[in-house]
Amino acid sequence: MAGPSTEFWQQRFEQNEIGWDRGSPSPQLLAWLDSGELQPCRIAVPGCGSGWEVAELARRGFAVTGIDYTAAAVEKTRALLQAQALKAEVVQADVLSYRPAQPFDGIYEQTCLCAIHPDHWFEYAGQLRDWLKPAGTLWLLLMQMLRPAASEQGLIVGPPYHCDINAMRALFPERVWLWPKPPYAKVPHPSLAHELALRLNRR
Repeated sequence: MAGPSTEFWQQRFEQNEIGWDRGSPSPQLLAWLDSGELQPCRIAVPGCGSGWEVAELARRGFAVTGIDYTAAAVEKTRALLQAQALKAEVVQADVLSYRPAQPFDGIYEQTCLCAIHPDHWFEYAGQLRDWLKPAGTLWLLLMQMLRPAASEQGLIVGPPYHCDINAMRALFPERVWLWPKPPYAKVPHPSLAHELALRLNRR
């Protein structure tokens, strides 16, 4: 399998090399919640990492399933939930093969796509489609981190991998997903890059 292994991510957590971790929920998630745009529902958080978003959604009354294939991430998320007396399902699984018991109303996709090698993006996008109910919503943050080696030489550099908006339109095509009109919100990221925030509805 192309891209980072489970061992790669496990080592990152064990050595506290988690520069993508804000130490709190994403400001964009809080904005969607505080505005009332994102309402309590059954929701998945793939690549949940340290669990900040899982905990925030659980606190706000969502039925949350956090998914990560790294044991350290699952342990951190469960510990955070326990420390805050919150309840959520936390599953150790590969997002490329995970199958939920029933479809979700929503998916909050923050840093999972940009951590997966682009060779597997179409497979992952198919998973997200299949996890959702018809008319379900994908709350999407797209990492913008274009590096010179990628733009000048065509090298695949990451993680995080740059999520070019044109590539994303091909990955999540209009025949399957209803796209909002740009411009999209720009969300600063601890990596000195930024994310584009948008919501897609499954047709």
